[in-house]
Amino acid sequence: MDQSLKFDVDLIQRYDKAGPRYTSYPTALELHENFGDLEYRQHIAKSNAAGGPLSLYVHIPFCDTVCFYCACNKIVTKNRNHAEPYLANLYQEIARQGDLFDKNRVVNQLHWGGGTPTFLSYQQMKTLMELTREHFQLRDDDQGEYSIEVDPRETNDQTIKQLRELGFNRVSLGLQDFDPAVQKAVNRIQSEEQTFNVLAAARAEGFRSTNIDLIYGLPLQTEKSFAITLDKILAVAPDRFSIFNYAHMPTRFKTQRQINAADMPTAEVKLAILQMVGQKLTDAGYVYIGMDHFAKPDDELAVAQREGLLYRNFQGYSTHSDCDLVGLGITSIGRVGDAYIQNVKELDQYDRLIGLNKLPVFKGVELDEDDKLRRAVITQLICHFELNFAVLEQHFDINFADYFADELIALMPMQTDGLLTVSGENIQVLASGRLLIRNICMVFDKYLAQKSQQFSKVI
Repeated sequence: MDQSLKFDVDLIQRYDKAGPRYTSYPTALELHENFGDLEYRQHIAKSNAAGGPLSLYVHIPFCDTVCFYCACNKIVTKNRNHAEPYLANLYQEIARQGDLFDKNRVVNQLHWGGGTPTFLSYQQMKTLMELTREHFQLRDDDQGEYSIEVDPRETNDQTIKQLRELGFNRVSLGLQDFDPAVQKAVNRIQSEEQTFNVLAAARAEGFRSTNIDLIYGLPLQTEKSFAITLDKILAVAPDRFSIFNYAHMPTRFKTQRQINAADMPTAEVKLAILQMVGQKLTDAGYVYIGMDHFAKPDDELAVAQREGLLYRNFQGYSTHSDCDLVGLGITSIGRVGDAYIQNVKELDQYDRLIGLNKLPVFKGVELDEDDKLRRAVITQLICHFELNFAVLEQHFDINFADYFADELIALMPMQTDGLLTVSGENIQVLASGRLLIRNICMVFDKYLAQKSQQFSKVI
């Protein structure tokens, strides 16, 4: 598979508009409140009948400081005891959901996100993992993908050793930028020593994959300053990079209002940073997976993409398309059978529903046949940059050209612009179209027209 990337400034500027990130289709905006505890239980029963492995996502919402750019659901507190009531409820939810899923279903993928999962003490993390293992069939052969997001400011050699003992074998380090002025502007002061010590410890303890999170488009960033940060990280060669475009949406996210709008880089500067990032990473031997992600050629994501096995879910790119995803904790989103499910977002709502012996479901959506077809189209495009019509026609019993006649017409300008080629057999995304894959996927999104104002720009 050709995993190359071509940067065309003119095309990017013309196509840079708001759109979803497609961690799901339909997107989370289509989840509704007429889907609750009862509906979720029905889909779990259907999922058990189908069988297959599971993926677990556990949301730990606590942070001890607030990063001004953050759009995550979090609770900012210095008091570690504030986690105890939440964990007590989380343990009950794990037990309740675990009792509903077939015990023979192996958990091939586990992820703790947040917030800051390493906000928890070792004993709290140990109890959480033990409770999870009691109610779900976790692997004990170290062959699953068990990952955790860590804040290097909250982590040391001992923490990493403990995480490895708990069964984690993949780690993602939050960083964003090393530049002191940028760090001050976003209220995230983090040293190179802290960051690289954690990375070195993870390697020494045998973590199989290391990822670094960066954000471009933050206040006071320049192409030169971000290049310095990137060079420092390339010198230690993590397995993966997640380099996200900062979406400044202060009307939606209160903490972003503390960022000085006058310090924001221009669109031209952001494009220059993006081009520099793509060039430096490809020169260093990384391949572009898609949607802000780069990986070494021998990384599991890159291999899965070449083999046609890459998938995308609410945690991003994944190698486990066969897993139903179970969300645990406030605001977590799962995919079980033909439904997406989201838990309540507030601690008091979570506490009330757990106390009523209910699953803490806030909303959800059941996919119809059109949703599943369009999901297959978008997933294939966003993961593999190509789409074979015959495979979909056989699976969904359609004629692709007839079913998507309007969409194929809408793709013609993109073909003229060199983003892709369309034949009677397939769609092939070209190197110039890979950075704009969201735009291509948007053509197949039937819900998009009335929701575009709620998404950030694609670049």
